[in-house]
Amino acid sequence: MGSDGTAHAADGTPSGTWVWPANTLLGGLDPDSRDLLLTLGKMVQYTSDRIILRETDQSTFVLVLLDGVVKATGRAQDTRDALLAVRIGGDLVGELGVLDGRPRSATVTSCGVVVGRLVTRDDFIACLRENPRVAESVQRSVVGKLRSANSRRIDFAGSDARTRVARVLYDLAVTYGTREGDGAFVAWPLTQPELATLIGAAEPTVHKALRDLRAAGVIATGYRRLRINDLDRLREVAFS
Repeated sequence: MGSDGTAHAADGTPSGTWVWPANTLLGGLDPDSRDLLLTLGKMVQYTSDRIILRETDQSTFVLVLLDGVVKATGRAQDTRDALLAVRIGGDLVGELGVLDGRPRSATVTSCGVVVGRLVTRDDFIACLRENPRVAESVQRSVVGKLRSANSRRIDFAGSDARTRVARVLYDLAVTYGTREGDGAFVAWPLTQPELATLIGAAEPTVHKALRDLRAAGVIATGYRRLRINDLDRLREVAFS
């Protein structure tokens, strides 16, 4: 492993072609700005379950995710790892520590193989200063993440565990899922303990909520796979 924490690194142009959701940084950039951002840094690839960023570290790089899924976790007071967010190809990871110069606020771990471009702080900051469109898009991305976190806290206040589980599943399906008829498929990156910490419930409670949703035919689950059979029904459970 290199000094920057990468599992593997190789310079060059991405060998794959990816389509990024419009609500991600890369998906929302105009082609010229996106191409410019993707010239920065070097190509990296991480194997599954590799720690890319570690909470409290002073590393100084951002990762532009091209493909794959990562999860951000933080150490709670009871020493459990609380799930904070999930990021996919098209998203930017590690920008907060680079922008404010403070230690990492979360640990970021790969869920399956992850491909991206690792960009040093100096190159990233220079790009933002010299290219207003990229800077504006990064700013919108950061604000969007903060709004999403605040919205989740507000939505969860006073909701029962089944409703909170349904809201997380619906959000993942709409944001990151692949539509299939009336439903959607999600390459499920979360374990039940992680889902429990995300919604603030005990693991047996989450297990029961998932079982109830499966029994009702709303979802189907497998190993790191989630199928939403009917998005409309799931939305009714989540927001009725």
